[in-house]
Amino acid sequence: MRPYFRAYDAGKVTRVQPSPQTPLLDKVRFPADLRALPEGELPQLASELRAEMIDAVSQTGGHLGAGLGVIELTVALHYVFDTPDDKIIWDVGHQAYPHKILTGRRDRIRTLRQEHGLSGFTKRSESEYDPFGAAHSSTSISAGLGMAVARDLSGGKNNVIAVIGDGAMSAGMAYEAMNNAGALDARLIVILNDNDMSIAPPSGAMSAYLARLASGKTYSEIRDLGKKLTGYFGRRVERTVTRAVEHARGFVTGGTMFEELGFYHIGPIDGHNLEHLVPVLKNVRDNGDGPVLM
Repeated sequence: MRPYFRAYDAGKVTRVQPSPQTPLLDKVRFPADLRALPEGELPQLASELRAEMIDAVSQTGGHLGAGLGVIELTVALHYVFDTPDDKIIWDVGHQAYPHKILTGRRDRIRTLRQEHGLSGFTKRSESEYDPFGAAHSSTSISAGLGMAVARDLSGGKNNVIAVIGDGAMSAGMAYEAMNNAGALDARLIVILNDNDMSIAPPSGAMSAYLARLASGKTYSEIRDLGKKLTGYFGRRVERTVTRAVEHARGFVTGGTMFEELGFYHIGPIDGHNLEHLVPVLKNVRDNGDGPVLM
């Protein structure tokens, strides 16, 4: 049994809920420890990470839903990419609590939003794993594009990943950045996190568009065809088949506005399924050429 947390009130110690059992998470202090784990253990790690975050937020308060919506995505990103050399930018950062737990800040996670404690958002002075700090949404793609251009000018090879929610994607700054990234053909990965877990329920045309895109019968049929083909032919031709399916989808449905902006669009993908996320992220990492949105 792990020790109980203690609550202090007027000098009296009161026993409260015990900390969650997290034997696998206890082995992970930094992402390098995570990348040393067998891939088959990632679902258990995600489950323990979810329990740890819920327990922490129940004591400190803060953004619970946004973090819960990216548990598996956070695990997959740090497992596949070589952070902190590879840069992950969270837009606006209120969903970064799981990211903080996995990047050396677990021992301080129960100081969230407290005086002298951890910030409720990403903060550059707090960790080298936070490459960008912001107090407003919709800035991640612009920041990521700037980092990608700087990388290319200096001859670097690292990846830049911007994780942006469907709410933040409704702002014009995000589309201005995507327009520039497409024009520059910059090697940049944008993950559109349509998890319905923002500060408030998403609304407006963007949310409706994403829902139609994900649920459309034509899209679903073409996606299922792609899965069957990759099952027959194996991973060696998986990327070729995936591209063919994307082109077929574009021919039948007229494509997506993201493709019109110059992005290679992959998805939608179940962001809570590590068996789907990890292989796709590896393909994007290894074969990424130009801007990608998934």
